[in-house]
Amino acid sequence: MTITAGTEQHSGAGVPETTGTHHAPPALEGEIPRPPARGGLRTGRPRRRAPIPVARLVRYLVDRYGESLPGRLRLGRASCLLLAAGLLLLLGVASLGMSGAWDETVQRSAPRTVAATQLNLALNDMDAQAANILLSSGESGMGKGRLDESYAKATGFYTAAQETISRSLRTLSAAAEGDKATENTVITITDDFAHYQELIGRALENDEHPGGKDAARADYRTATDLLSARLLPESRELVDANNRVYNRMYDGTRGDLAVQRVAEAVLGVLLIAALVLFQVRLARRFQRVFNPALAAATLCAVVAVLSGAQLLSLNDDRMKVARRDSFDSVVALSRAKAIGYDANADESRYLLDPSRRAGYEESFHDKSQQLYGIEGASLPTYDAKLAETWAAYRSDRHDKRFSGEFRRELDNITFAGERDAAEKAVEAYAVYEHDDRTLRKLVGEGKQAEAIVFCVGWASDTSNAHFGAWMKALDQVIAINRSHFDRATAEGRDSLVTLAPAAGVALLLAAGLIVFGLRPRLAEFR
Repeated sequence: MTITAGTEQHSGAGVPETTGTHHAPPALEGEIPRPPARGGLRTGRPRRRAPIPVARLVRYLVDRYGESLPGRLRLGRASCLLLAAGLLLLLGVASLGMSGAWDETVQRSAPRTVAATQLNLALNDMDAQAANILLSSGESGMGKGRLDESYAKATGFYTAAQETISRSLRTLSAAAEGDKATENTVITITDDFAHYQELIGRALENDEHPGGKDAARADYRTATDLLSARLLPESRELVDANNRVYNRMYDGTRGDLAVQRVAEAVLGVLLIAALVLFQVRLARRFQRVFNPALAAATLCAVVAVLSGAQLLSLNDDRMKVARRDSFDSVVALSRAKAIGYDANADESRYLLDPSRRAGYEESFHDKSQQLYGIEGASLPTYDAKLAETWAAYRSDRHDKRFSGEFRRELDNITFAGERDAAEKAVEAYAVYEHDDRTLRKLVGEGKQAEAIVFCVGWASDTSNAHFGAWMKALDQVIAINRSHFDRATAEGRDSLVTLAPAAGVALLLAAGLIVFGLRPRLAEFR
């Protein structure tokens, strides 16, 4: 017998089989077919993936309740209740998140940023007052030529600045718990400030000894170098670091609110649409005009959706007002005040330490550019260019010929009275800048004593008086923005105890009315 390759002869079968192909024997009656061996060809329809749990649940509910009218009523009731529960959960989560954000804003982010700006300002003020004490003390250890009023006020301001610094460091230290980088910065500033106080204390002590003015001046020079090289950069970094933390929290909260507003609108529309459709179906099936309980439930749902939308929208708006419209201006103006105090200190240093006059003059001009930047202006031409650019701005508020902290504030005018107050601050600054040129002219003419009186005196026509008027004008702009910050945070927090409960109660009433309204209809099928 000849055997062909790839075939096998079976007695009684008479049918050759193709090489490599194996057919499973037919299943016996009642026997469950076995799956094909791994690696072999699968027969029948391809296996489908199991449906996801939600789809499986929906199919089960439709199969279970959709075949009869009572089942469909129960299914519609469950759908409305689930939508109401989802909306209630969403508003609850949103309210808790907003409550935490407002607490973070009011109790941590804003206070520690303000504390950092106060620290920066007080460091500059303390150094300026130390220089003013040395300038107004007269002859060392003699009291001869002392400017009593200037000396007394400088001493009082020095002590107040010292207390502000200590208080700000305590606030920042407590607020920095858990933030290692900020904790280390606060510790470094505290250590450097202790060294700075030691140097200033030695300078003031030397000034009380006869012939100690040169030694006092040397100690002060060392102290102000420490201030410029370490303390001021560290304090400014602390302001920026705390402001960045606040910004991150603000961006995250408003991002969450944007998502929650969309989700609330979708769930609210679905809930109201489901209730209206349910009402129409019931009216058609049971030959009634409307179901009073479902109508009341629909009204409650509308109230809940509107209250929830107002809650989310109001908090989103109040967050923007508190951060962008008001607090950004508070930070910019607080920086302007700190820079102003530093510039004022440069004038006192200029008079106190003749060997460094060129450096202090350049430093004063740099700070002027930070406040009201004018491209191409030097100290001799600054006044004329300031007047020119300011006149252009008054003619066209979109004129961009100057930059700096004042420009930042004028570009962020939001509230009634804010622009007028900010413009008055710039005009007070222009007067103070003109005084600086008068002071340097007196020094150039050899009138050192007159320059000192003009710098640290308190008569109405002195530089000190005009500096005080400028600071008061800045404080008025800060107060306007700070009041709106406080109002925005209060309104945001108040909405959480009015609108949030209103929406929650309305949703619970809607759920109860849905159940109550369908009970008589379902009872008809018992």
